[in-house]
Formats: sequence, structure tokens, C-alpha cells
Amino acid sequence: MTVRIDRLALSVLLLAIPAAPSLAQSVQSTVTLSLDGDAEQKTVQYDCGEFGPLGVVYINAGSNFLALVPVEGETLIFTTVLSASGARYLSGTHEWATKGPEATLLDATAAQDAPPLASCSEIINTP
Repeated sequence: MTVRIDRLALSVLLLAIPAAPSLAQSVQSTVTLSLDGDAEQKTVQYDCGEFGPLGVVYINAGSNFLALVPVEGETLIFTTVLSASGARYLSGTHEWATKGPEATLLDATAAQDAPPLASCSEIINTP
């Protein structure tokens, strides 16, 4: 199965050349993942209050679990880590944690009692 991560997820990855600001340039890239066996791609919409709405793409394939989360105008690729309950994903200094229809975006470098960057609830559209 081939999962194409498109617009919402990774249509634009901006990579800056750190040598000098005048030499920095943007590179546009599309990433395509070829996945064998059972693979699932699902988009979940969240209401995150003042943080705004989030559309998160989950990709599950075998033992690989990814979450593509838009943060500050950039789509970050999170990978799952061990969790006692629910699911936890990490990307750099950010943590995305879900349990049922609730999700939280945290700064993993902040103090343990620091407030989350966003507290979210899944938007469930039932007819």
C-alpha cells in the first residue's frame, strides 16, 4: 500500500541552510511512504480552543505510528513512544498526547507542572 502524504500533511517542507541568512533558501518537497501490509491513514479534526482548530493526520502501519500535527505554521512529524494509557507522540521539543477524544500539545522541555500549549477535543460530526 502506498500512502501519499499530501497538502494537509507534508506538501511543503521548508529547509533553511544555516550558513548565512543571505544564503538561506526554501526547498519544496513531497514525501511518499510505501507501506507493506495493513496500513491506515486517518485525519482527525480537533477543537483546541484559543490555539485554534487542528487537523491531525495519523499513519499506522505495522509497528510504526506517526502523527502529523500542524504547529506554528509548520507540519511536525511525531512518532509514538511508550505510554501507560492513550497514545504519546514526540517531535523535537513537542509532545502530542491523546486519550479517547481528548488531546494535548505540550512543550516537552517545560516544567512538569507547566500548562499545555493546547488542550483539544476531537470534533465528532455525527448525522
